Amino acid sequence: MKSSWNALLGLLFGALLSSNAPAAPATSPTVAGGSLAIEQGHFMLDGKPFRVISGEMHYTRVPREYWRDRLKMAKAMGLNTITTYVFWNAHEATPGHYDFSGQNDVAEFIREAQQEGLYVILRPGPYVCAEWEMGGFPSWLLKDPNITIRSTDPKFMQPVQRWLHRLGQEVAPLQRARGGNIIAVQVENEYGSFGTDSTYLTQIRQAITDSGLDASLLYTSDSADHPGSLPGLAKVINFGVGHAREQFARLKTWQPDGPFMAGEYWVGWFDHWGAPHHVADAKVVADELAWMLSQGYSVTFYMFHGGTSFGWMNGANWDDDSYQPDVTSYDYDSPLDESGRVTPKYLALRQVIAKATGDHLPPVPPTPGTQAISNIKLGESASLWDALPTPVTSHELKTMEALDQAYGDILYRKRIDTAAAGQLHIDGLQDYAQVYVNGKRIGTLDRRLKQDTLPIKLAKGDTLDVLVQNDGRINFGEHVRTERKGILGSVSVQGQALSDWQIYSLPFTNNDALKFTSAACTHAPCFYRGNFDAPVSGSASADTFLDTKGLGKGMVWLNGRPLGRTWSIGPQRTLYVPGAWLKPKGNELVVLDLLVEGQPTLNTLKHPILGTTSIKVP
Repeated sequence: MKSSWNALLGLLFGALLSSNAPAAPATSPTVAGGSLAIEQGHFMLDGKPFRVISGEMHYTRVPREYWRDRLKMAKAMGLNTITTYVFWNAHEATPGHYDFSGQNDVAEFIREAQQEGLYVILRPGPYVCAEWEMGGFPSWLLKDPNITIRSTDPKFMQPVQRWLHRLGQEVAPLQRARGGNIIAVQVENEYGSFGTDSTYLTQIRQAITDSGLDASLLYTSDSADHPGSLPGLAKVINFGVGHAREQFARLKTWQPDGPFMAGEYWVGWFDHWGAPHHVADAKVVADELAWMLSQGYSVTFYMFHGGTSFGWMNGANWDDDSYQPDVTSYDYDSPLDESGRVTPKYLALRQVIAKATGDHLPPVPPTPGTQAISNIKLGESASLWDALPTPVTSHELKTMEALDQAYGDILYRKRIDTAAAGQLHIDGLQDYAQVYVNGKRIGTLDRRLKQDTLPIKLAKGDTLDVLVQNDGRINFGEHVRTERKGILGSVSVQGQALSDWQIYSLPFTNNDALKFTSAACTHAPCFYRGNFDAPVSGSASADTFLDTKGLGKGMVWLNGRPLGRTWSIGPQRTLYVPGAWLKPKGNELVVLDLLVEGQPTLNTLKHPILGTTSIKVP
């Protein structure tokens, strides 16, 4: 999706009437017909000029229970199309095992869009960026130390072909030419920002068409100076607020005869831990949209509704030689906020679209209220040290991927056989380490801050523990090829590498085996557990926002679902809690905190706290 500085704007092919043609009416996708086509530089649908007015929304980032509501909101804003990535790592968490159920039912998401009168532009990748863990690639690809990701390497391409073939079984029948509503399919994603290997792109295009996605318009999407595309593929361009005129001028150098489309028009921006919350001015966005529509250009809003990178699925960027992990919220300062509520930006864009198209838009659906819940006492606890699994013994350090671990923490333990003192150095720390001697924390190292050394004194017989947390794999640029987690190199003291380790894999995928007690936890990291009720208003509980004030760094689960990460450095201080995931009584909240001890008490709020803001125009 977007690079940190270049992020993507990637919907699809700007449907264009002509530079000064009248606005085209929206076309209902409920009638089977042909694919989106290009004639004389314009998008055409069923033989008529068609302009794409689309919004990006990701099925994995929105609770399934709310898909329909969000799609109705899209229609009411004036959109005729929804654009979504497909996230390979969400569907194939382990090789050869596919999950298209529940939250991962992308086909149902597409069908619901059709039922709401919306076309779909599909972006199957396999690379998607999207500020999503490893750009959508499954981490198990990196178990092979010799694999080259995003290349023609058979060790990479064969799993890609297998995955796209399986995806095609779900979504290929949903193309408009076959009675569905998919009108366009993107080939790879912003490849111009990554490489120039046309053979690789050709193989990806072939894998997509072999999967059955051959009945839709194929296109590429880029924000770089030069497009990563192939002959015969339409091109769209991605850019941020304030850059429409110059970027469409660039697109015309790529594709002089059209069509002209902003594949991703970044109407906001994403946030990193330890940095400000970004916003973009609604009036500036609306005025620029009005200009684009007056030219007859097509556009996709990135994002229309950002939602939440639930669990461990946030990505990270690498800018200016710095690692920048993303927060859990993907609010993105979108027209619909993280919890699906209308913003002033939504209303401003709706007004512009209605004026430009002359359409009578449906009324904006009402939004249920939110709730606040006080005094959630986390009265039960369990120390991580009392819940360690059976370790792997290894002469050298191993990464998470080498142990078939995707997310969570990894603990490296060494019994010291020779006294040593000086600087402890971690070569290849990814990402956040706490160092302990005989169970006492002596220091913390953070990849964000380029920290990799601390003073240490070790006696013979001491136990050295290095607990490393995966803060999210890089999702953009060349580092996606090597973004393994844990310790990639060695741990040394005064230049002498330590060997013979016990390594504990801590994926935190199942907390059922934890033995909680009512005693306060005095030896962090600690798991905490508490129960609370969520009153029902109407037929369901209302949304709320968990206030993480008082927590340090860690993870939260609600009724067994991973909500996301917490970190006291901000900017995000609340986690979105969908009302659809709450029960009237007996909700279970589990918190893992690396730093906090005792018996925390938490509250939920009616409104999110996403941090102090700064205007950001990428």
